[in-house]
Amino acid sequence: MAPALLSLQGIRLTISGKPLLEGADLSLQPGERLCLVGRNGSGKSTLLRIAAGEIDMDAGTRFLQPGAGIRCLAQEPDFGDAATVLDYVAAGLNPGDDIYAARQIIEELGLTGAEHPSHLSGGEARRAALARVLAPEPDILLLDEPTNHLDLPTIEWLEGKLASLRCAMVLISHDRRFLQNLSRSTLWIDRGVTRRIDRGFAHFESWRDAVLQEEEAERHKLDRRIVNEEHWVRYGVTARRKRNQGRMARLADLRREKREARRAAGTLKISASEARTSGRLVIEAEDISKAFGGRTIVKNFSIRVARGDRAGVMGANGSGKTTLVKMLTGELAPDTGEVTPGANVALAVLDQRRMSLDPLTTLSDTLTGGGSDYVLVNGGRKHVVGYMRDFLFAPEQARTPVGKLSGGERGRLALARALAQPANLLVLDEPTNDLDLETLDLLQEFLADYPGTLILVSHDRDFTDRVVTSTLAPEGGGRWGEYAGGYSDMMAQKGADQALLQPVKAGAKTSAAPRSERVSRRRMGFKEKHALETLPARIEALRSETAVWQRKLDDPGLYRRDGAKFARLSHALADAQAALAKAEDEWLQLEILREELEA
Repeated sequence: MAPALLSLQGIRLTISGKPLLEGADLSLQPGERLCLVGRNGSGKSTLLRIAAGEIDMDAGTRFLQPGAGIRCLAQEPDFGDAATVLDYVAAGLNPGDDIYAARQIIEELGLTGAEHPSHLSGGEARRAALARVLAPEPDILLLDEPTNHLDLPTIEWLEGKLASLRCAMVLISHDRRFLQNLSRSTLWIDRGVTRRIDRGFAHFESWRDAVLQEEEAERHKLDRRIVNEEHWVRYGVTARRKRNQGRMARLADLRREKREARRAAGTLKISASEARTSGRLVIEAEDISKAFGGRTIVKNFSIRVARGDRAGVMGANGSGKTTLVKMLTGELAPDTGEVTPGANVALAVLDQRRMSLDPLTTLSDTLTGGGSDYVLVNGGRKHVVGYMRDFLFAPEQARTPVGKLSGGERGRLALARALAQPANLLVLDEPTNDLDLETLDLLQEFLADYPGTLILVSHDRDFTDRVVTSTLAPEGGGRWGEYAGGYSDMMAQKGADQALLQPVKAGAKTSAAPRSERVSRRRMGFKEKHALETLPARIEALRSETAVWQRKLDDPGLYRRDGAKFARLSHALADAQAALAKAEDEWLQLEILREELEA
């Protein structure tokens, strides 16, 4: 095996008296694509900055191959005193690097280079920061949440760009699809230590769950051993107890082991204050249109949103997503057409930039509105500390100013405040930004059971696939289409029409044939028909195979008896689950195509 380009061993770091990293390791081979995963606050960004040489650790070693170039994309870029984006990107080049290559990267990311950094939006700032780390073509790329604030076209461009590079890279991201498409190995940071699996993110979650299940079994065994020893202390012969000091010391050791063991972090408890049930019809829009400065944003759009619907809105930045949502919710009046709200509609909004969060206000006052220690949830009063715990905030953070919170903590705080408002219509604008993957899982489960209505604006392909029942997307020229299902369903229905993937420009015209004409000219090929017929049997076989591997892994003592066998079975289960998901997706796309053609 080639020597590691970058190696961290036994990294320890304590912040504000609390241990954050307690023996973390990281090794990166040439060309390797490693994703770094863990909960918010587990130390992912800190470990990445140690790897980049930006901060020092308390203990441990860092090795970087001499001459290896390394670039780190931080969550919050620092533009310093750069006068333009081009100046900022050029400052990150190595001596002798081609400035024209930097200009090309900037243009591919949709910027000119002449922009002043202070005038950039969140998405533009992220694209400028990406240009700075990509332009030098380093040997190692460290990317911390590279997809935050990016629209879908830029995310897919970035995926293609990173896939074409030969450099080694470490990725931190909440975007499952992004990690699945790019990662080849996974490093899990949990309770200060790291565990590694030499497979991509698609195999991570089943492996993690198996490890946590084995840990829980070991804790139960430790508890039983302590109970047995305590029984001996209470009921054993007194003279023997006095002589057997070794057994008393062993009991003390067991108690200390239990006391010092760090359990997995608590689970987020998401609940929402529910308003009175809305009418069956929540929103009805008829032929609404809106234009700004001669540019048509929405043209002759009609929709009926019923109670319980989950509508996703996707499209490039500048395509009019926010304008459309504001018209549907009554915040912005259409130029023509009419929007009629339903009866008893109560609205709660989570805005993308968390603009409603005052950085100088404490966490407690942000949730209560100030002057109280209670939050109203579902008509009842709940102490703010208890509500904070539901969203994984420690009691001592109650007086922490919002400006001191991390990006993930601000995301959880904005979500907590939005859900405390009595509502039956939720509008969530990019709720996945800065949230960790476990929190996204719980948010997805909550939204699946939410009895009200949801409008979701997101560029997260996996999240929309899991949550929404219909998707609104720009078709060009101010026209919007509605598609059943999430992102993948929409792309299958759109076929060759990729209007969603292009930013909408003023006066742009589409030359694509109407969807009905494209479908009528389409025919299912032999391979597609054959796959549609054979995939159900394959899906059933893969489900059976998955069940077999899962039953074997359910043995609570397997990991302790034979760690290598446990790893092999975990890999086999992950492979079967990935193959099953792929087969189900392929069958669904073919079935949608068949229905379209028959219609």
